[in-house]
Amino acid sequence: MNICMVGTGYVGLVTGACLSDFGMDVTCVDKDEAKIALLKKGVSPIYEPGLEELIHKNEKAGRLRFSTDVVEAIERSLVIFIAVGTPPKSDGSPDLSFIFQVAESIATHMNGYKVVVTKSTVPTGTGAQIEEILKKNGRHKFSVVSNPEFLREGSAIEDFMHPDRVVIGSRDEEAIAITKDVYSPLAIAGVPFVVTDVESAELIKYASNGFLALKITFINEIAMMCDKMGADVKDVARGMGLDKRIAPQFLNPGPGYGGSCFPKDSSAVVDLARRVGYTFELMEATLSANDRVKARMIEKVEGLCGSVKGKRIALLGIAFKPETDDIRESASLRLASDLLERGADVVAYDPAAMDNARKEMPKLKLAEDQYACIAGADVLVLATDWNQFRKLDLPRIEKSMKAKNFVDLRNLYEPREMKKAGWNYVGLGRA
Repeated sequence: MNICMVGTGYVGLVTGACLSDFGMDVTCVDKDEAKIALLKKGVSPIYEPGLEELIHKNEKAGRLRFSTDVVEAIERSLVIFIAVGTPPKSDGSPDLSFIFQVAESIATHMNGYKVVVTKSTVPTGTGAQIEEILKKNGRHKFSVVSNPEFLREGSAIEDFMHPDRVVIGSRDEEAIAITKDVYSPLAIAGVPFVVTDVESAELIKYASNGFLALKITFINEIAMMCDKMGADVKDVARGMGLDKRIAPQFLNPGPGYGGSCFPKDSSAVVDLARRVGYTFELMEATLSANDRVKARMIEKVEGLCGSVKGKRIALLGIAFKPETDDIRESASLRLASDLLERGADVVAYDPAAMDNARKEMPKLKLAEDQYACIAGADVLVLATDWNQFRKLDLPRIEKSMKAKNFVDLRNLYEPREMKKAGWNYVGLGRA
């Protein structure tokens, strides 16, 4: 089956590479010539473990190609995935202009029956708008399908190959059958398929991310209560998570959620509700609470060492989570900005996000590795839970730091052990 993937961002590139590994003939299209040139050389423009190897393997096999020629890709394909960005506007609503531009191109260049699949995260009603645009062609039959993605950065290939479910939204039986054929290896493996209408499929993605954002924010608020009450959030989270109705996932407190999905999708849910005359109070409260959680992290540092003015702060971790170079809405960058505003001398290190950090915060000092970052610091702040930060050489960093101050925003270390070793240590909700 010939497939066209319009957009080689995170979702489009991972989806295209994985579908080609399923045996599909996939053409990934993007108007960014520099990005396509890199991909033709087998180089991934995004950081995702295993992705470059997958691209190289399927390019070599002839199942995966990259192009800037959207017309040729549309004409040769039966299934066209729309996987372009939907960045948030200033009011929190998603910008759908790229979606509609692709729909216009498909409408203009359709040369036969096409199944148009929306992979981008879009608000309910977008599928109907795409359908109206495609009707302008008037010469060829088409079907619109909503097929939301549920990929986690850092484990996207595993998530694609072994998903919890595949959602297919369409009222057209032929389109449903074709989309199921695209994902047939997953059906054979026993993955559940949720087949519904377009509108419900579109809402499933927003509802899922909104709920997970709420769950993260809830445990972050519990961590704050633990700090004030002398309780241990790890014990509280474990006691909650063993309840099968709650489950342990996403009950690890941190400095606030970030990345490309949760902040954007949470805001979009609020906007979507407002557009239909409803106030989604719980989601609005989640957005406000998450912002407060991020703002409180400066208090954690100052609570440990007093005023940060003139002090050297070592910040380990810039990406919003490990195994990615994504710094969008990163709590670590928010903290770095707050520290700099208060006159601190901040030096940071991240295994993958250094280049993005240079572009986003050119004034932020960056170190070549974690130990160079820590050397000479008054305070060490662990902000992203990369594996290489889990077992730091504590005797080594003790000798290189000015003071034994350790702020652990990911609760990777045990308070009793750290204090026994003479560290002035604070975590989140680990009183």
